[in-house]
Amino acid sequence: MTPAVIQLAHKATVATEQKSAEVTDWGARIAWVIGLILFIAFVYWLMRQGWKWRGALQNDLPELPVAPGGLPEHRLALTGRYHGSTTAGQWLDRIVAHSLGVRSRVELTLTEAGLDVVRPGATDFFVPAVQLRGARLDKGIAGKVLTEGGLLVVTWAHGDKLIDSGFRSDRAAEHAAWVEAINSMNQSTTTMTEGAER
Repeated sequence: MTPAVIQLAHKATVATEQKSAEVTDWGARIAWVIGLILFIAFVYWLMRQGWKWRGALQNDLPELPVAPGGLPEHRLALTGRYHGSTTAGQWLDRIVAHSLGVRSRVELTLTEAGLDVVRPGATDFFVPAVQLRGARLDKGIAGKVLTEGGLLVVTWAHGDKLIDSGFRSDRAAEHAAWVEAINSMNQSTTTMTEGAER
């Protein structure tokens, strides 16, 4: 046998003889796992408390309006995702009161009367046309970041607060039509309001 073959056989023998060391300190390992689970539970609890605290700070926000019966024929409709609401212009200042912070599926309908937001598994709400302040394409809201223009953001007034609500259609190409329709509604509503005040 050549020296190379002998050396290879020796390495194979050594490899088969080596075994991993047995775990003998089970108590320390179990304590470490329990500690990790408790730490995760504590972080989750802190997050829940922060959510509740934010909701308590926003308890002056009035109840959300609901859609009136007999809405006129819709101008636009989409299905997609509701990504949350924030104070207008402050995309990280999430609003959690009245479940506005809950992400969900959404069915969005725009009529001459306003914007109907139907959210399976969360609270539905309605934005009357006179409270719509505009719409734009954006890329992020309240912890959700998408590609540029991937989010439809609708600005509306509720009580004395301006709110941005973020939506993403299942067909993102629809967003531009929504921006145009809501902004044109807002302009005509503003014109009518100004005319009535004169």
